[in-house]
Amino acid sequence: MHKTDDFERVELGFFPTPLEPLTRLGESLGIQLDIKRDDYTGFGGGGNKVRKLEYLMADAVRQGINVIITTGGHQSNHARMVAAAARKFGMKPVLVLRGNSPESYQGNLLLDKLFGAELEFLDPDGYFTQIADAMQAHADAATARGEKALIIPLGGATPLGALGYVRAVEELDAQLKARGQQPPDVIVAPTGSGGTLAGLYVGARQYWPQTKIVGISVSAKAQWFQERISAMAQDCADLLQWPQSWSPEDIWIEDGFVGAAYGVPSEGGIEAIYRVAQAEGVLLDPVYTGKAMHGLISLVQEGKIQPNSRVIFVHCGGSPALYPFAQKLLER
Repeated sequence: MHKTDDFERVELGFFPTPLEPLTRLGESLGIQLDIKRDDYTGFGGGGNKVRKLEYLMADAVRQGINVIITTGGHQSNHARMVAAAARKFGMKPVLVLRGNSPESYQGNLLLDKLFGAELEFLDPDGYFTQIADAMQAHADAATARGEKALIIPLGGATPLGALGYVRAVEELDAQLKARGQQPPDVIVAPTGSGGTLAGLYVGARQYWPQTKIVGISVSAKAQWFQERISAMAQDCADLLQWPQSWSPEDIWIEDGFVGAAYGVPSEGGIEAIYRVAQAEGVLLDPVYTGKAMHGLISLVQEGKIQPNSRVIFVHCGGSPALYPFAQKLLER
């Protein structure tokens, strides 16, 4: 059996990130609620992808990569952090983004520009059939120039990247033990590509076997995530040589909080942003964490999360995405 430290990793983030109680919000919901502040990972504007990139960029440096190519939506935290990480190691970032060419560059798109990323925009309707070829075309062009390219999948969702969130469970375990507290009953996190959830499932199975993990989808249907995450968790556990096995039905996904579409603010998500800001002074965003918090609140109200449960909400970052949606947020 391996440990997470047995795998090559570059240090990018500021760890451990805080684990803080959301006392007022928790009391109003009738649960014990903490928030894991992975919006404070620091590097490149912060967010959950820093944990994955510590492993993925170590692999890129070892290979002598010159060009890093990845994808996401307009307000992708992952794409923004890949651009920052590429620059830190002297590489060129190329981002192929789902969405039409924007009228203005705000939020994460502005940060992509500041990091000097080459941007290509794909029509949202044709994106899923075009994205693989579009990224490969950039890799082929780099090869033709005599450069070495690496394609990082959507969200850094790979078995190697998922190690970052196995490591996050180890970090949480140490924080709770230092407080003299038990493992949580439930962890809630947004899921857009599945890598964070896969790592949480593997880490919790190893250290907190009684803890339930729920992913609030911000994009796809539950079945797609269940198949994807169970396979990625299996591959991650195999990397570690941990005796775990997963099937799709082991993965708890709630897909009723996406709203109209990925990247489009939902009414419930906006309501959750206001509620958390005014109860706790914590900023969520309309693409990821707002929708996930809407999911958490609703699951408590529906009784799917039991009263008095100990719950940790994983704040995956994303506050730059507040600003492009200012008008929508103010319409409330």
